Amino acid sequence: MGKNASSLEKKILRRTARVGVIGLGYVGLPLAVEFASRGFRTVGIDVDPKRVKELNRGHSYIPDISSAQIRLLVSQGRLKATTRYEILRQLDAVMICVPTPLRKTREPDISYIVAATEELVKHLHRGQAISLESTTYPGTTEEVILPKLEATGLKVGRDFFLGFSPERIDPGNKEYATSQIPKVVSGITPACRKVIQRLYGQVIQKVIPVSSTKVAEMVKLLENTFRSVNIGLVNELSLLCHRMGVDVWEVIDAAKSKPFGFMAFYPGPGLGGHCIPIDPLYLSWKAKLHGFEARFIELSSQINSAMPEVVVERVGQELNKRGQPLKGARILVLGVAYKRNVGDVRESPAIEIIQHLKNKGARVNYHDPFVPSFSIGGDSLRSVRLSPTLLSAANCVLIVTDHGNVDYLKVVKNSRLILDTRNALKSLSPRPSNVVRL
Repeated sequence: MGKNASSLEKKILRRTARVGVIGLGYVGLPLAVEFASRGFRTVGIDVDPKRVKELNRGHSYIPDISSAQIRLLVSQGRLKATTRYEILRQLDAVMICVPTPLRKTREPDISYIVAATEELVKHLHRGQAISLESTTYPGTTEEVILPKLEATGLKVGRDFFLGFSPERIDPGNKEYATSQIPKVVSGITPACRKVIQRLYGQVIQKVIPVSSTKVAEMVKLLENTFRSVNIGLVNELSLLCHRMGVDVWEVIDAAKSKPFGFMAFYPGPGLGGHCIPIDPLYLSWKAKLHGFEARFIELSSQINSAMPEVVVERVGQELNKRGQPLKGARILVLGVAYKRNVGDVRESPAIEIIQHLKNKGARVNYHDPFVPSFSIGGDSLRSVRLSPTLLSAANCVLIVTDHGNVDYLKVVKNSRLILDTRNALKSLSPRPSNVVRL
């Protein structure tokens, strides 16, 4: 083992290494808190001065991290935040947790990764470890980041240590905290992999090394493509079952009784969040560069992206059965976050559903205890209070996100028509006559 690697490993094991996290969102902040909680002096770097100010005041803006945790770590001098990248020259280990969205052309946008790398180039020094966590296409670490860093004259595996470790955070999941989710790690060289493995091993219960950064990059894409394809399958099955007069939810519940060979996935109003709707398309794009057509990925994306329109169509059908046109109808949307019990609206199908409803002339309100307001099409919408009067006035109550702290009994009691896209009312048996499932 080289001198730089040996020295860095000693710092990591003694927890005297200074750790930095670039990007303090749903992935970066929990990771920074984990390192700080284990005794590492940790710095979070973010371009949003509001986030930085909130953290340095001891306030958390992410539900999974309490303000009490932040206040304690800040008061102990274990955690601080900054917008200044100059701090990188003082850090021994840096993790990149920046967004990787899609462009309008459905091509990967790794501009945030490139921007973070260019800042690292300015402050890269010997004995520094760098781990990319942002989801991206296979080859990014080796083909994009590595050449920029080695252009400084420093040598990977000898002077600095570069790897990839896919983030696996699940916002709102109280069963699996960051430290409990097994961590896949990799390195450009064996020395890099060993340093990265040692780093994460200090805060994660189980670390799984793989042979290359491309393998690790593919791991994350496989995980989310698996979910996207299976959700696309069950969404298509739900459309078929509706036409055949078969209850797809009953079908799934019966099928999952099989103790092997089946994993239950459920239909819904579409995919949301930063990962599942986007990550498979990173893989599909990369496949095209190799002359390969990823047909399962493309097909599942088409099915899932069409679900918001399917939901709006069903709303119109159910209203028509009751002599009410969709145009002019009062629609109350319950839940606009992309998943239950979080306040994140990124890629949420509710946004597209609301836009479609408005385009068809419906009058739309929404209630979401986790999302007090959001913007759509230049308009700002605010969550309304869920009252009997509001519910009874709606021609249709549309459950898009099944938050756990909504009084669904009140909803059922006071609503004329409910379209439940999440099976949120499954515990009500027999099913109330005013409830229709997707």
